[in-house]
Amino acid sequence: MSPVRVRSLLVVTGACFATLAVAVLLLGSLPADAAVREVLLASATPAVVEAMRLVNMGGEWPVLVPGTLLLFVVFPRARQHWWVWVLLMLTAPLAETGMKYLVGRPRPEDGSFGFPSGHATAAAAFFGAVGYLAGGLPASLRLVVRPAAGLAIVLVALARVILRAHWPSDAVAGVALGLALAAAAALVAATVRPPSPAR
Repeated sequence: MSPVRVRSLLVVTGACFATLAVAVLLLGSLPADAAVREVLLASATPAVVEAMRLVNMGGEWPVLVPGTLLLFVVFPRARQHWWVWVLLMLTAPLAETGMKYLVGRPRPEDGSFGFPSGHATAAAAFFGAVGYLAGGLPASLRLVVRPAAGLAIVLVALARVILRAHWPSDAVAGVALGLALAAAAALVAATVRPPSPAR
């Protein structure tokens, strides 16, 4: 992915997150939130809920920490700037937690803060990094890895709503924030030279 495309992704996802955050601050609950949530919950058969519990793990640290380490095994580009990707995965939870307290909107079924979804933020940051790093793979693998990474992000976001943990806008905002952070990390990795090997 070219730096121009990465910058465009950063602008679009950053603007999406900022727009949602301002809307939630001003309105509290967004008009479409309840309707979209009801549609998703109506599809939540016991089998769907069980599947979503597994998908939900894609936004949890017991999966993401080893996943981040696996990036360094699979992608040589990740090893060149390992600190960028580690910093990305440390920044994602700090950013979403800070925004939760700044916005202060409760979840649909309890009083704890839910905007943005932490699972969706973490999954989007990680799988966004996977999508970027896949640029170093052969084209045939890239055509598999990038759509799979995108699907993982969407499924984790859906899981957060279907499992009754978040409003849909919480999940969408988490995806936007995570992708914006991943795009920022990709820009840093593209502009900073890897350290020269010791002689």
